[in-house]
Amino acid sequence: MQRVNQALKPIPGWVVYPLGLLPLAWLVVRGGMGDLGVDPVKEVEHSLGLTALQFLVGGLAITPLRRVTGVNLIRYRRAVGLVAFFYVVLHLAVWLLLDIQLRWGEIWADILRRPYITIGMLGFAMMIPLAITSNNASIRRLGSKWRVLHRLTYVAAIAGAVHFMLVVKAWPTEPLLYLGAVVLLLAFRLLPRMRATT
Repeated sequence: MQRVNQALKPIPGWVVYPLGLLPLAWLVVRGGMGDLGVDPVKEVEHSLGLTALQFLVGGLAITPLRRVTGVNLIRYRRAVGLVAFFYVVLHLAVWLLLDIQLRWGEIWADILRRPYITIGMLGFAMMIPLAITSNNASIRRLGSKWRVLHRLTYVAAIAGAVHFMLVVKAWPTEPLLYLGAVVLLLAFRLLPRMRATT
């Protein structure tokens, strides 16, 4: 794995940002081809939300991947998280502007009445301070508190996976796989602590 890490060394973290735009570009291409189905707004909303969840899961997988295989992608983790936040913002914007069309009474009623929207909004709220403090100045200013704050990523990822599962309103394989992946990746982080206490 040392060769892999050496090969990755010259590749800067910012490369994640243009690569992260590829799913959005493909969504635009699909729209131009008329390949978004009978309800394009819902398809765009769903695709953006799913991409956000995929980047969240990818970010959670970086530390376990390093521990198991030795492949070190830590330098890319911040960018992966910010790309996830970007897609969450787009997902929310499509819901507000195109789906609900800024009918604020309906928006607040849905947030309070529909559990999947409540959980989704809580996950989004948790990601805001993470995005704001994802810079070197915040790391220096917050010190050890920065790591504590960024554990909100774990809760946001669970919220995203549960939101996806409730949106589908059934028990199909895909949402359960994402929820299972998040739970397993978080459980893996507890293993060293569990060994230390035994």
